Amino acid sequence: MMKGLKKWRLFSLLAVLTVFLSACTGEDYISTLKPAGEVGEDQYDLLIFSISIMTLVVVVVSFLYLYAFTKFRRSKLGDKHIPKQVEGSHTLEVIWAVIPIILLLILAVPTILSTYKFADVKAMDEVDEEGNKTALTVNVTAKLYWWEFEYPEQGIVTAQELVVPTNEKVYFNLKAADVKHSFWIPAVGGKMDNNVENVNKFWLEFGKESEGLKDGVFYGKCAELCGPSHALMDFKVKTVDRAAFDQWVAAMQATEGQTASVDSTDLGEATFAQSCLGCHAVSGVGTTGAMGPNLTTFGDRNRVAGVLEHSKESLENWISDPEAIKPGNLMTGKYSELSPEEISAVADYIMSLSVEK
Repeated sequence: MMKGLKKWRLFSLLAVLTVFLSACTGEDYISTLKPAGEVGEDQYDLLIFSISIMTLVVVVVSFLYLYAFTKFRRSKLGDKHIPKQVEGSHTLEVIWAVIPIILLLILAVPTILSTYKFADVKAMDEVDEEGNKTALTVNVTAKLYWWEFEYPEQGIVTAQELVVPTNEKVYFNLKAADVKHSFWIPAVGGKMDNNVENVNKFWLEFGKESEGLKDGVFYGKCAELCGPSHALMDFKVKTVDRAAFDQWVAAMQATEGQTASVDSTDLGEATFAQSCLGCHAVSGVGTTGAMGPNLTTFGDRNRVAGVLEHSKESLENWISDPEAIKPGNLMTGKYSELSPEEISAVADYIMSLSVEK
């Protein structure tokens, strides 16, 4: 009776695992199994290739095991049968040593070639006849718990939402401002660490526009445990064609000098200037290093704080108590003294910040 119950327990466990594993296909905007770019596709091919080799090994070993199990079973040969005793076989020992070496070489060669290919960032420093860099470079700074993106050649900065052109290599300089983080866009490729003490460099190619995806973006994640809100450290990637990207860059550059005024007749703008402007810029032109995320494109995003629904209500909840949403974040200041009316007005003002509308 107990043996029967144990078998059913095992069957139930396998059934549950099947349900969970069935979700591995994922969605286009976040699944490594649906790559959308050269790096992601090459990594996916390596994954399938290595799984195929491992599957072959498992099948062969399982066949040999079942063959021996069937041929030399006790019910067939009897209790007193003693198999032929072999003290050693030079031929078998050579086979056991050579086959694993061959399999490792088969796995190692494409892996090493791809590793060097992905690490080749020489084009990042190439310039044209006028001395301008020919490749698009983005400086990514990871902070607790948000992402800052600087386009040094374009002179612009944004946060939480990376905008890039499709079908061309985009080069990244990765660093961290506080603790170690890790930059990862599952559907496109990666990941690579953001360190405090050094800059890591790599490239990605975005082969698909994100407009048709859920929320119109690819999802990016922090893939390094960095604190209590690590799981909430998301960013989004909007991929567009080169013409649309150039338009976005021009719109960002047009915000140069844009700011909020404490003398404004708009309560939201005046309150923002007094309580928030010290940490949050509202111009896309500048450099990295701000205490808080750049809010120039806040109205164009699809999430508040990277994880909340993009709505005024979510923004009000964030302003009222950011610690309750992202424990350990560094947002502190006069916002805690704001009245409900001022919070509502500030939320209206921030939601109105846009370069695409």
